Amino acid sequence: MSRLQEIETRMAAINEQLNTGVEADIDALETEVNSLTEERNKLIEKQEKRAALLGNIAKGAGASVSSFERRTQETADMTDSIEYRKTFMDYVIKRKAMPGEFREATMTTDVGAVIPTTIMNRIVEKMEVIGNILPLITRTAYQGGLSIPVATVKPVASWIAEGAAQEPQKVAVPNSILFGWYKLRCPVSVTLETSVVTLPMFETFLVNGISNAMTKALETAIISGTGTGQPTGILTQTPPDGQVITATDFDYQLLIDAEAALPQAYENGAIYCMSKKTFMRFAGMVDSIGQPIARVNFGIGRSPERTLLGRNVVISDQVPNTGNVAFLYNFSDYILNTNMNITVKTSEDDRTDDIITRAIMLADGKPVDVNSLVVIQAA
Repeated sequence: MSRLQEIETRMAAINEQLNTGVEADIDALETEVNSLTEERNKLIEKQEKRAALLGNIAKGAGASVSSFERRTQETADMTDSIEYRKTFMDYVIKRKAMPGEFREATMTTDVGAVIPTTIMNRIVEKMEVIGNILPLITRTAYQGGLSIPVATVKPVASWIAEGAAQEPQKVAVPNSILFGWYKLRCPVSVTLETSVVTLPMFETFLVNGISNAMTKALETAIISGTGTGQPTGILTQTPPDGQVITATDFDYQLLIDAEAALPQAYENGAIYCMSKKTFMRFAGMVDSIGQPIARVNFGIGRSPERTLLGRNVVISDQVPNTGNVAFLYNFSDYILNTNMNITVKTSEDDRTDDIITRAIMLADGKPVDVNSLVVIQAA
């Protein structure tokens, strides 16, 4: 890790400490932030000078290259440059218009700016960390309106005699899935009093706000989305015959019935999904000799690892505590299609003087196979 990366990591840690309300020596932190900011600016200045010298050598003596041109030559992604990131911060906090050369990065006139790649990558990484469902599903980046064929019949191998011929099997593909583009909008407020911040602090603030809000919205849609104006949820699908279990009581037999309903061909990869409240009802169950049915291990991930009859359990607040209270499913059979390109627009709230940044993502999602879906309904 370079010194510049160490500085940004420390600045982000300080920002997190201040946001979470942990008691701290404010004066000491202020001195440290000022020192780190000064050191960081000097490092960036040295990098730019070095890039300028390399550019002059490459182009010949006396050649001059602007800072923006150097950055676009060094990287194919214009939004990843320090210049764009600083300009983007001014656009969000101070509502300064994006310059013409940066406006071209939006590729459209109805958005204010594209979130820099550096911030975008951090948002995606954090969504993976804080989300329970997003790391499990399949994500694609198909063009909106594209129809994707889905096979519903698996080929079967058979034994044949030596020298005998076998007719080739054609996998039927009678169904297809059409992905649309639904707009997911996340408003993030920046107060006027806290608008004077460093670039690392601003980026950390934006990453935390957008990733938390969008993760919750996406996971809610994946579980129970209506499919109208939002992705289609797993629990809105009709399971195959015999794969809906009615829970008259949360006992050992309920788990046995759920496992029996899951076809053996779809057993690998299927996991339980339920709310924490529902899981704790299972956690209190014991067998005939008093051994607990549910298992909770606390591993090096610093979070509980839950299992029921040896099968992993993922906890999600998006699963209700009434009606369909739990389900078995192989989440890799769910596809979330998104361009993973978040754009933003800003406005000002006249009542509070806050700057409202609206982050916008286009996405759609659907289950492509429901044969692994077993739903547990509360009676």
